[in-house]
Amino acid sequence: MNAPSPSAVPGMRRNMVTICAMTATIMQALDTTIANVALPYMQGSLSASQDQINWVLTSYIVAAAIMTAPVGWIANRYGRKRIFIICSAGFTIASVLCGLAQDINQMVLFRLLQGVFGAALVPLSQAVMLDSYALHERAKAMSIWGMGVMMGPIMGPSLGAWLTETYSWHWVFFVNLPFGAITVLGLAVFMDETKQDLNLRFDWFGFGALAVAIGSLQLALDRGEQLGWLESNEIMIEFIVAAVGTYFFFAHSLTTDKPFIQFAIFKDRNFLGGVVFMTVMGLVLYSTMALSSPYLQNVVGYPIITAGLLLATRGAGTFVAMMLVGRMMRYIEARTLIVSGLALTAASLFRMTGWTDMTQATEIIVVSVIQGFGFGLVFVPLSTVAFLTLPGQLRTDGTSMLTLFRNVASSVGISIVIAQLTEGGRRIYAKLSEQINPFNHALQMPDVSGMINLNTDAGRAMADKMVAAQSQIIAFSHDYQLVMLFIVVSIPLALMIGSTKAALRAQSAPSDHAAVME
Repeated sequence: MNAPSPSAVPGMRRNMVTICAMTATIMQALDTTIANVALPYMQGSLSASQDQINWVLTSYIVAAAIMTAPVGWIANRYGRKRIFIICSAGFTIASVLCGLAQDINQMVLFRLLQGVFGAALVPLSQAVMLDSYALHERAKAMSIWGMGVMMGPIMGPSLGAWLTETYSWHWVFFVNLPFGAITVLGLAVFMDETKQDLNLRFDWFGFGALAVAIGSLQLALDRGEQLGWLESNEIMIEFIVAAVGTYFFFAHSLTTDKPFIQFAIFKDRNFLGGVVFMTVMGLVLYSTMALSSPYLQNVVGYPIITAGLLLATRGAGTFVAMMLVGRMMRYIEARTLIVSGLALTAASLFRMTGWTDMTQATEIIVVSVIQGFGFGLVFVPLSTVAFLTLPGQLRTDGTSMLTLFRNVASSVGISIVIAQLTEGGRRIYAKLSEQINPFNHALQMPDVSGMINLNTDAGRAMADKMVAAQSQIIAFSHDYQLVMLFIVVSIPLALMIGSTKAALRAQSAPSDHAAVME
């Protein structure tokens, strides 16, 4: 059972808690992407090999994935405020240490610590926001919170590129210091502590099995492309270990009195629907982002900062949608908004399948804004509906599970599209290359033969360059089609979500306000 929420105290305190929750969310969300663009600079500065520098990302991802699962138990056992402050401070200190790292071993260790402490920030900030607002204001709360979650990954690459090129790679970590200081001080002063359950027993076996499963899966997904997927013994072993860990986790959890994860949360229809669609969003959002930036840089030829600024317009669409959808949920069913958002996202991806190396900036901006608007229409209703009927004592467990599923889905999505991009590009290149021969009548036409003479080295090199470019464009198009198809197939699952409009409107009545305060 939770302590009274900050909504029971003067509005100023709630506003300050909201700011603290948002700074924590932005700080962690930024770090999911901001360091990526700085890797080449780190590699030279730390004298690291390509394999070693990749561990800067892998260590953070694996640690964060493993430590997301126990956030609910830890917060319920030791108090949400205490854990929130410790994790915010730990994440900030680890960030500073990353910026001060002198070699690759120190960097990997500090990134590991950053992942351990950062894992709790998003689920705890969401739980705090849910408890800080009355039920009829939850949609507004999730709109505010969602901006941090969505804007962080979207703005991370462009901010990281600007900091790295203007100052140095160290500042992609030092930038967390002001956010962390504000969060820690604000939480210490304004946040109320929740009730601690000192009788909670930790299921070590369940956590161990789940940690092994998640850690092995994340390792395989993160290193699979680099090592050749199932051609690598390491990846094969990691997938097998993940499967065995998953088996032992479920076998143990279904036969013990107090499992590590309270499966009762999945009996709630709205929460289960939220988990399903948040998994979809994790896959779609991050896989699309993983494709868009390389496309603009490698195919269209934009500098990294320009590409980041063009894609940042997606954040403008998300911002507008999140500002509107909080009010819209009182009059429009959440599942209607979710389906509309998915449809807009699918439409934007359909448009992206036709992008070429000549795509204009105006086209990119318009499509990005539409896509961002679609993301916003989906994210806020999902974050609200998932906890609409979930008991308060299960809320922190619910936020940690939602975050875990979203993060794992994002890793799966990125791995799928990058693998398809690489292997698909090779297949398309091989197929197109077969057509580059002296017997191809199209190449014998005067206009073409004047540019591409297969009898000269320069002509063959030009033909190969054109084939490689077209192969890349087609491979990206196929990836966008794949993500679009995944969205379309998932739309009927919106039926899992129950009716919400009547419940939200009823909860907005003044007479009900006191009854719903926690």
